[in-house]
Amino acid sequence: MRGRRLGRWLAAVPMALLAVATVYPLVFTTNVAMKTRREYIFDRFSPTSSLHLENIAAAWNSVGMARYFANSLFVVTAAVVLLLLFGSMAGFALAQLRFRGSSVLFLGCLAALFVPFQVIMVPLTRIMAAGGLVDTYPGLILAYVAQFLPFTIFLMTSHYRTIPVEIIHAAKIDGNSTYGVYRRIMIPLGAPALLSVGILDALFCWNDVLISLLMTSSPEHRTLMVGVTALRGQYSDNIPQFASGVLIAAVPVLLIYLFLQRQIADGVTAGSTKG
Repeated sequence: MRGRRLGRWLAAVPMALLAVATVYPLVFTTNVAMKTRREYIFDRFSPTSSLHLENIAAAWNSVGMARYFANSLFVVTAAVVLLLLFGSMAGFALAQLRFRGSSVLFLGCLAALFVPFQVIMVPLTRIMAAGGLVDTYPGLILAYVAQFLPFTIFLMTSHYRTIPVEIIHAAKIDGNSTYGVYRRIMIPLGAPALLSVGILDALFCWNDVLISLLMTSSPEHRTLMVGVTALRGQYSDNIPQFASGVLIAAVPVLLIYLFLQRQIADGVTAGSTKG
């Protein structure tokens, strides 16, 4: 019994320290956002004496955060829809359809996961510029699709491989075409994985700064995360207002993690078990 309790403590202490290290930046940012500029200058680490919610309103109205929020919402939604559409179709083809070169294509998608974006950002930007897609919504959406599609294909392929091939054969015997099998069989059976992968893709796109910074040059198409950096540049001496902007950008992500924890975990482990 003592050995079991000791083992639990040895596991609980590092996990508790990790939890504190994870939560503290959010608590610190929230505390700074609730302070006045004077309170922050004289004592940035002490708890705030009162809640100054006007910092959040000022951050929202100062540099057009509402427009940036709407841009992020539109771009992320469009990118996730395209990622799920192309990813599910490619995953179905690679997992259930036998054709020459399918294994090579899957290995290519797997290899693309190990290529950092910094390696391809210059060629990608040049291609987008040559096509007139820089500083446009379609260009930013396509950049997100290009960056996160290999991840989506990998997870959807792993999930569709767990579906028995006899279901596909039975559907074809009933008269379904390949597209009919995908629409009537694979999409309903893949709905849990689609939800989980969609949430992960949405988090990746929402939190992105580098791709959006490269693909947009005017405030008209700027996303929320880039807008927060602009807030920091314009109000370099007003850290509480900047912290309020960071808090605004973090709220949607926190809500997703809070209410969709199980789906996120399922997306991370999609295809890891067969049953």
